Amino acid sequence: MQFADLIRLTTSSFLAYRMRSFLTGLGIAIGITAVILLTSIGEGLHQFVLAEFSQFGTNIITVQPGKTQTQGGSVGIFGSVRALTLEDADALRQLPYVEAINPAVMGNAELRANGKTRRTTVFGEGHDFASTFTMKVQSGSFWNDDDNEQARAQVVLGAKVRQELFGGQNPLGEYLRIGGQRYRVIGVMEPKGQILGLDMDDAVFIPAARAMELFNRSGLMEIHVSYRAGTDAATVARIVTERLKDRHGREDFSLVSQEQALEVLGSVLDVITFAVGALGGISLLVGGVGILTIMTMAVTERTAEIGLLRALGAREGQVLVLFLGEAILLSALGGAVGLALGAGIAQGLHWLMPSLPVHTPWIFALLAELSAVVIGLIAGVAPARRAARLDPVTALHTE
Repeated sequence: MQFADLIRLTTSSFLAYRMRSFLTGLGIAIGITAVILLTSIGEGLHQFVLAEFSQFGTNIITVQPGKTQTQGGSVGIFGSVRALTLEDADALRQLPYVEAINPAVMGNAELRANGKTRRTTVFGEGHDFASTFTMKVQSGSFWNDDDNEQARAQVVLGAKVRQELFGGQNPLGEYLRIGGQRYRVIGVMEPKGQILGLDMDDAVFIPAARAMELFNRSGLMEIHVSYRAGTDAATVARIVTERLKDRHGREDFSLVSQEQALEVLGSVLDVITFAVGALGGISLLVGGVGILTIMTMAVTERTAEIGLLRALGAREGQVLVLFLGEAILLSALGGAVGLALGAGIAQGLHWLMPSLPVHTPWIFALLAELSAVVIGLIAGVAPARRAARLDPVTALHTE
């Protein structure tokens, strides 16, 4: 049997049984569509969450008061947590590899300006805030006081707060009240949008010392340590730990590396993406059962044709390839249709709901198509072997 004859015989069943072939391929197409759609949403969510975390940069270690891991029971006064102070932040500023230090406090307060009042988030930050994080000042500047204890009453506005309180007016040099205290506007931040649920545009930024006084806090909420790119995070964490232990007398604080947090988060999101793809893969197995059923029926219906082919000299291996080719072709065509449908539906959802993160990972698309072909191959093996092993004389007698 020549190759051209093999191709013609393989495709002839599609023309003879169009509806049956369509429904069989549809089972595979639905499975591939489910895989592509679910993994597109999962991968989109993956990239969205990582991008949200990465907006603050990756070369950052956060120091928080209190030890995350504790053992034993209460030890009274010796177990109390010592607050992080502005002096701690200044001590960390002198360490090697450290590029910037940002002491941080956050709260909520009422703003008053131009006869308007609104309540918003107030960030107490150090003068290195903009260089520590990927934040930029659109107009004006951040304060440059080196002495945090004597920080002046200055404020930098988020883009939305500026628009709400000052409209088209230039706010630089103007005054507003935050929690009853008078502050001078020295800058306006570039629009940043929401980061991890916080609207950075609907916020104001004041010196950390002023925020501690405003919110009646004895210590900082966090200290952010920005270190030189290319430096090992573990090395920086070690020298930060040593310096603070010298100051506090014990390790009553916790360190969180942004780089390590991103790695853990990425691993978790990878598992979630794989899990939702696997759920869609169940539909592929259902499609494989459909191919097995249809191919078994095809062998029964074409018994006489198989006997004729064997009588005319077709070898057992050629008959095997003929039926396997039909199964593979069915699954491959169904998979291709499923890829187009899945990607199309995913992009359609993104078009209808722009806030829904959707990204089609083409490596998953390729694996899904290969899986469809493999499932078709496996499903077609048993019927193909049965067809190839038919006795030619017995097969011809079924006509």
